[in-house]
Order: sequence, then C-alpha cells, then structure tokens
Amino acid sequence: MHSTRRNLPQLLAGARRWFDEGLLAALEADGAAPVSPTQVQLFAVLDDEGTTVSELARRMGVTRQTAHQAVHGLVAAKLLEQAPDPVSARQRLVRRTGEGERVHRQAGLILERLEEQLTERLGREAVDALRAALEAPWGQPPVPA
Repeated sequence: MHSTRRNLPQLLAGARRWFDEGLLAALEADGAAPVSPTQVQLFAVLDDEGTTVSELARRMGVTRQTAHQAVHGLVAAKLLEQAPDPVSARQRLVRRTGEGERVHRQAGLILERLEEQLTERLGREAVDALRAALEAPWGQPPVPA
C-alpha cells in the first residue's frame, strides 16, 4: 500500500510555494516588474551591502549559472546592479538599485500580510509554534554511521 503522507521537506516546500505564489501575485497586482520564484529567492538571500554571484548560488542551493541568470534578469529589470567588490578586484558585488530597494520593502510588507492571513487561517498558537520550531537551532545534519 502506497502512503500519501508527505514528508517534512515536502511540506516545507509546499509552505514556501504558498508564500512565493502569494508574494508574486501581490507584486504583479501592484504593478511591479514580473519576477520568477528563483529571482524572489535571490532577493531573499542578498545582503544589503551586496553579495557575489558565487555566494548567492551557495545560499540558494543552485548552480552559479542559475544564480547568474537570475541576476541578469533582475539587472535587466533595473532591480539589481553589479559593482566592483572592494575586497577582491576579480569579483563583483550584486546589490539592489533604488527601485530594487523599493520593491524589497514592498515585498516585506506583502509577506507580513501573508503571515497575518496564515494566522487568521491556522490560529496564532499554530503559527507561533511553527515559527518557534523553525527558529530553534537544529544543529548540523546527521552524518550516516
């Protein structure tokens, strides 16, 4: 008999999609430049002072090429720019433009509204418990014996 019970990573991915889809729909309704889920993820891991493409790829868990493509799309949309890295002449930092900062703030407000909607649906206690579990230190992943 095949189990239809989804494992925890599947459930977490579904929850992430719920937020991503809500965010993308709200941004589109507000007239923001269209972005992909990968570009949304890139924005979420970008440091305020800028981040290299290699570091963005590592944080996102994607190839450098995928991160590079996402950056180029956001540069073309005038949401990101690339600037010389003051620490390394061989690297460039990716950072938000003024418009990118505005959209980033807008996205933060939308995510707050989505969390409020989730709280209305699931209840404060459930959302607080979920947040506490996700914020708790999990430690390093176990290594097989």
